[in-house]
Amino acid sequence: PDTNMTERFDCDYCKESLFGKKYILKEDSPYCVKCYENLYSNTCEECKKPIGADCKDLSYKDRHWHETCFHCFQCKNSLVDKPFAAKEEHLLCTDCYSNEYSSKCNECKKTIMPGTRKMEYKGNSWHETCFICYRCQQPIGTKSFIPKDNQNFCVPCYEKQFAMQCVQCKKAITTGGVTYREQPWHKECFVCTGCKKQLSGQRFTSRDEFAYCLSCFCNLYAKKCAGCTNPISGLGGTKYISFEERQWHNDCFNCKKCSLSLVGRGFLTERDDILCPECGKDI
Repeated sequence: PDTNMTERFDCDYCKESLFGKKYILKEDSPYCVKCYENLYSNTCEECKKPIGADCKDLSYKDRHWHETCFHCFQCKNSLVDKPFAAKEEHLLCTDCYSNEYSSKCNECKKTIMPGTRKMEYKGNSWHETCFICYRCQQPIGTKSFIPKDNQNFCVPCYEKQFAMQCVQCKKAITTGGVTYREQPWHKECFVCTGCKKQLSGQRFTSRDEFAYCLSCFCNLYAKKCAGCTNPISGLGGTKYISFEERQWHNDCFNCKKCSLSLVGRGFLTERDDILCPECGKDI
């Protein structure tokens, strides 16, 4: 007799004969369908049933689906051979994913697809190519920009269109200018005519249209005290005494000989000196 007819052909797991039955080979071992499915078939993520030997097993990141169960979580359309995206364990077709999770471009109002470059500012999004300067229409990209009236401007265009020009250097003032005599200045351009120190935030005064710090103004224009020769500014309520075109600080108006204060008293003069009546009686 033919030995092949009598040789047994059994399931590798349950040992039942496979003659005349459907079987599956795995790693050169034969299995009946039932044992194969129990041992090796994957569970479908969607219906939680085994994916049998006669079904197509679709997998993505170690997860498995029946071909008929592989569909969009949102619209239920099949994802077989179609692009899809995963979000929080769910698979979505690109349309549903875009509607759910993508942002709309503030300029062209079209969807910004996941994975494409975009610009974001104050809760709004733009396609990179749609984020352009309102004036020159060029993409701003990673350059600095200035928003105004819901429009965005690159810095050169903003300066040309809106910024005031400093009366001193004629360049645009973009931040923190100073107004003096109703004209705009850069803070660093608004300086004392005398010593060139910045005047913004300091006390200053002017003469003949020119601004001066108090020190320079006093040195240039204030009356000099006949006693100590220092300027009498007259600013801030400084008291001084004036007599025959000469001025003294109150504290300097003293008798030349005995140093007695002559403020509010009678006095005598001897050439450039002032004397109390006591010291002056011998004149």
